[in-house]
Amino acid sequence: MLKFDFKTYVDSFISKEELRKYSEEKENYIKKLSNCEMTGWTNPIDKELIADIKSTANYIKKNFNCLVVIGIGGSFLGSYAFEKMFQSYFNDKNFEIIYAGTTLSSKYLDELVNYLKNKNYCINVISKSGTTLETTITYKILKDVLKRKYSEEEQTKRIIITTDKTNGALREEATNMNYKSFEIPNDIGGRYSFITPAHLLPLAINYDIDRIIDGYYDGKKLIDIAYEYASIRNILYRKGKLIENFCVYEENMTYFTEWLKQLFGETEGKNGLGIYPTSTVHTRDLHSLGQFIQDGTKIIFETFIKVTNSDNFIDYNGTNLNIINNLVEDSVMRAHFSGNVPCLEIEMDELSLENVGTLIYFFQLTAAFSGLLFGINPFNQPGVEIYKKEVRLSLNK
Repeated sequence: MLKFDFKTYVDSFISKEELRKYSEEKENYIKKLSNCEMTGWTNPIDKELIADIKSTANYIKKNFNCLVVIGIGGSFLGSYAFEKMFQSYFNDKNFEIIYAGTTLSSKYLDELVNYLKNKNYCINVISKSGTTLETTITYKILKDVLKRKYSEEEQTKRIIITTDKTNGALREEATNMNYKSFEIPNDIGGRYSFITPAHLLPLAINYDIDRIIDGYYDGKKLIDIAYEYASIRNILYRKGKLIENFCVYEENMTYFTEWLKQLFGETEGKNGLGIYPTSTVHTRDLHSLGQFIQDGTKIIFETFIKVTNSDNFIDYNGTNLNIINNLVEDSVMRAHFSGNVPCLEIEMDELSLENVGTLIYFFQLTAAFSGLLFGINPFNQPGVEIYKKEVRLSLNK
């Protein structure tokens, strides 16, 4: 279950009249969103596809001891964030999944190749375009390792491609080599692709994706709250609060904030507009960035993501440490609010597959509404394409 407090530490920054004006436009923006082309992520996922994903996940677990997921950005962060949130910090006994493709560091890739030499691994390469540089290079390097070890027939059993339905180099390769493949629908962009095989296949290895999917679609009920959150963010932006800091108090949620940063950064950052997303993991960052947030330039507002309950009981002088962690979070919100920092709170009763699935849909709705409130297309990323073009030009010189 999720709870939202967008009043206690925000109301003094925003008038009722300001909120009322946004509220009056809500139905118009809901209609605008429904008319957008890239909203396939709001549609029900096909049951046959879910069954295929589960079957493929079982095949991987039965035949290999390691899956290498090659992707970057929207093809990568959702499932990786989930994996980090629900795996054990130490001595994790889950089926081994390695997420690669996010760096061109020769040191990293050399060590990865050496690590995989004695592993019985398969590859799931994910790229809608099939041309993403980091993904392409990592895939080629790891595929070359397979080629040196196995016959072409055996390689076919070890490569799974997730890409566009009809276009691109990866789709062509999947067809020519008869690789197992999945599609990323044309009406779903990378950062909104959580409810596609790009994320659900890796997650199905270690988790019950039915629970995740059920939670995800429960997020549809939060459309009014998502619009309210987007409106508050927009109002704060117009009052000079240009940075949103996502705060978590569980170390294993670090990569969830990375997913949030991509979702909002790519969605809003266009035409000289947008709220800059950043994140802190507390209590660690209270001893560094906390000073700036409390007493520095007043361009920040914060969204705290709180987990109320924990199954792990640690006693500290007769008090559950989880209670202390939550008390610190509440105290920080009061302190930052006293320092002229608006603070919004999203609370989960527990860190569960369903709750996180719901939260993902909620944030996607919020990001989409936010883009529309800025008057921009929430679903493209023209700025990213510029750096890709420059890299291609440099490589071709």
